[in-house]
Amino acid sequence: MLRRSSLPSVDPFLIWLVTVVAMASALPARGVAAGWFGVAADLAIALLFFLHGAKLSRAAIVDGIGNWRLHGLVFASTYGLFPLVGLAVTGLIGGVIDPRLGAGLLFLTLLPSTVQSSIAFTALARGNVAGAVCSASLSNLLGIVLTPLLVGLLMHSAGAGAVSSWGSARTIALQLLVPFVGGHLLRPVIGGWVDRHKTILQPVDRGSILLVVYTAFSAAVVNGIWTKVTVPQLGLLLVVSALILAVVMGVNVMVARLVGLTRADAIVLLFCGSKKSLVSGVPMAAALFAPATVGMVVLPLMIFHQLQLFACAVLAGRFGRSAALRDAAIRVPQGEDQAAHVAAARGMVIPEACMPGVVANLALLGRHAATLSGGSD
Repeated sequence: MLRRSSLPSVDPFLIWLVTVVAMASALPARGVAAGWFGVAADLAIALLFFLHGAKLSRAAIVDGIGNWRLHGLVFASTYGLFPLVGLAVTGLIGGVIDPRLGAGLLFLTLLPSTVQSSIAFTALARGNVAGAVCSASLSNLLGIVLTPLLVGLLMHSAGAGAVSSWGSARTIALQLLVPFVGGHLLRPVIGGWVDRHKTILQPVDRGSILLVVYTAFSAAVVNGIWTKVTVPQLGLLLVVSALILAVVMGVNVMVARLVGLTRADAIVLLFCGSKKSLVSGVPMAAALFAPATVGMVVLPLMIFHQLQLFACAVLAGRFGRSAALRDAAIRVPQGEDQAAHVAAARGMVIPEACMPGVVANLALLGRHAATLSGGSD
């Protein structure tokens, strides 16, 4: 039987992002139109976070909130390991890349983790979904405060050109945190409707980001972004983004083994601790940086976003197949009684003389399946 390819198909959202950047490059919003697009983008992001709050189940948070060791490790990866890697990388390439692109690389390492894709990949890999919900949601809530603080602390000291101020934290809180909390408080009223219409609400997620990206790149194009970003610099961004992702994932795998996390929790640390949120990052960049530089700052984040989706899709599929093989090994009948019972259920009778050989072959099959699945947790 032919083995199914583990490579994921191209994310349609990537095509939309490229299309929107092309539109902004050809027909950027200018003057009064740019102002209206900015207002529309702010309202769309507020609606997006309102719906995220309404979709967040308190039961899922309660189920996963007690695993503080796991949440602490995810937090340490998101707001400790990532910034350290970002500072090291941007320090190494600072002399060969545009400072605004370097700022974007450092900025993406200061962002919170994703929510929806982290949970989706954890579920696909058969990890601790309740833990992923809690870790990813906590990361995003804390990020509304922590990211502006880290930008103010690290990006100025690194000479990255950030124009952050503590007032930006208030702007972000009003645009992101207040709608999120409002939506969550209204979940008892609107939660059922939101849960029933997830497929209808999905365009709000992506449409909001596309609108903000168009607005940001319009301003960047007006200020000559494509005369400043070269093809070699884009290639360098791709390589450096892949390096950052590989280092963080590798460290998280080693940490999970060192502290003895179960397989289910190790999957949460791998996926929640190695992702950065485009949904949170784009509006935060708009609040933290001058409009003329936002397009260049979010460009590394857009590249990193697609890399992380690709890598996590491959790994989640592999882990899911491994778990399925392990489950299959558990279901292999063992011993004469189980073998006879399964055979009888299928209308078969195992001759007494054949039973020892059947039992031996089933035991061998179970061991092979366990080996292929990677053994115990």
